[in-house]
Amino acid sequence: MGSLLVRNWWVFVARGAMAVLFGLIALFMPGVTMLSLVLVFAAYAVTDGILTIIGAVHAAREGERWSMLAFEGIADILIGATAAAFPAVTVTVFVALVAAWALITGSLMLAAAFEIDVDHGRWWLVLGGAASLVYGALLVTAPAIGALVLTWWIGAYALVFGVSLMALAFRLRAKFKASPLGKLA
Repeated sequence: MGSLLVRNWWVFVARGAMAVLFGLIALFMPGVTMLSLVLVFAAYAVTDGILTIIGAVHAAREGERWSMLAFEGIADILIGATAAAFPAVTVTVFVALVAAWALITGSLMLAAAFEIDVDHGRWWLVLGGAASLVYGALLVTAPAIGALVLTWWIGAYALVFGVSLMALAFRLRAKFKASPLGKLA
């Protein structure tokens, strides 16, 4: 596996460069990035729905249960079409789901914190629960900012990921250059 990675070091440069490019776009053009992600999700949902309906048709031909598969496929297509038709609403709904998740898990963490002893880390659960509640409340009060911040986080992640892949690539390249294959090239 190591020699395969060394010979194909350039793949990591390409992957890293693409990740850095995506990260920069996400950081400097967050609106475009978020809407693009919604459209990619919409395309996925519609494609998944079509494939699920095909599966339902095959199941029906074989005398298997097919109705739930067909229902799932139709739901996928409708959700995908809705996401494509109303991308801004889709982003807002996504942020609302993250806000609900943060509020629910934060409340449950706080409740759990008072069920355990102080020496078992109660205050860490309190801190985590409070952070979740604050984050959820911020997303509820300012969903557009929440979507922007989520996009920035995706961009920051892509930058770190891309730079790490390129650093790996150049380490692999150095190994390649030092190998017998690299000396022939």
